[in-house]
Amino acid sequence: MDKLLITNARLANEGQVRDADVLIEGERIAQIGSAIAAPDGVEVIDAAGKLLMPGMIDDQVHFREPGMTNKGDLATESAAAAAGGITSFMDMPNVNPQTTTREALADKYRIAEHRCTANYGFYFGATNRNIEEIKALEVDEACGIKAFMGASTGDMLVDDPAALEKLFEHAPLLVATHCEHSPTIWDNEAKARAEFGERVPFTEHPNIRSAGACLTSSSMAVDLARRHDAVLHVLHLTTAIEMALFAKAHRSEKRITAEVCVHHLWFDESQYDRLGAKIKCNPAIKSAKDRQALLAALNDGRIDVIATDHAPHTASEKSSTYFKAPAGLPLVQHAVLSLFDLVADGQISIELLVDRACHASADLFGVVDRGYVREGWFADLVLVDLETPYKVSKKNLLCKCHWSPFEGHEFSSSIDTTIVNGEIVYRDGKLTGGIAGQRLHFNRSR
Repeated sequence: MDKLLITNARLANEGQVRDADVLIEGERIAQIGSAIAAPDGVEVIDAAGKLLMPGMIDDQVHFREPGMTNKGDLATESAAAAAGGITSFMDMPNVNPQTTTREALADKYRIAEHRCTANYGFYFGATNRNIEEIKALEVDEACGIKAFMGASTGDMLVDDPAALEKLFEHAPLLVATHCEHSPTIWDNEAKARAEFGERVPFTEHPNIRSAGACLTSSSMAVDLARRHDAVLHVLHLTTAIEMALFAKAHRSEKRITAEVCVHHLWFDESQYDRLGAKIKCNPAIKSAKDRQALLAALNDGRIDVIATDHAPHTASEKSSTYFKAPAGLPLVQHAVLSLFDLVADGQISIELLVDRACHASADLFGVVDRGYVREGWFADLVLVDLETPYKVSKKNLLCKCHWSPFEGHEFSSSIDTTIVNGEIVYRDGKLTGGIAGQRLHFNRSR
């Protein structure tokens, strides 16, 4: 059995930061303590005071496989995620073919085998017509059911009121929603075209994908969940006005929970002039006031999870005009570092970062034996060097699309080491080549 001993670490876990050593045997954590004696044959990592934490569990990514692998794939994007301190991810169903049948879901798991650097789980996609497939889902088949309750493409938009009622009544798993009201967005697009023609400036994006469009849809989702006593997780919230929908309570006390993504905590509408399409995403990055409201809600318990919504597109696609440039940006490699910059700025604490980026998704989705540093649990761990900055440049980008909205920014900390299932997959600024990711297992039902 392979053994690895991490010594002299500052362990951030379960609401506290303390000195600790961690002994790993095989895939799992064998012992957590102080001054653990090195067993025979053990590899020792002297953390020298670096911060040790569970790997981030990213509950929302678009790794583009199958069907759109010119933008990214499970191998490339999971490697970038591991380099960024993300050890598990949950991938969305809007691929090609869409993951809207149990057969397509099983095929996607087969595609992922032996190719992912980080652990993987997949959503099942809701449509207006696949309620019987949804009813047949078993608890461990998917992390949750994704409902695009807003402008999307093809059959992934769930806008039939009867279909939504059936979804929230019968869903056997957590329902995760993208909440934007399509008719409001379409009206706003028409107004923008009337004023600007096809040369709509990117500064109009938060006006087109407006706060009102978000609130109309998220209010509907919350109402549906309450009436049917469903487990609802509202994804990538962006507005101050929506925060009143969510309770200031611990996630263990709630059936309706909320997520925020790192780019909505980092950027605001003042950056559209500089970055344009590079920060075009849905829902839109909005005002500085909205950004501050999200941070406040994160701190007071209304927002339960931090994720990325990593959604790469090629640089050539992003160079198009407003209506042609696709929405989404690559984020997994720099998400954890962006959060530590927020810590350095005093906007969130380390304890909160670990709770919302690592623990919360494990709890809400029922991820088995991951998300915490606990004896007997899988050894998915990250060492963060809070003293060594990391500057983003083309030469150190790992996502297949090979661009980032963070290019040129120097983060205040760096990822030193990432361990997945007891195997070192990233160390000293380089991937080791280890393909250590395993299928995630889930034990939370409705």
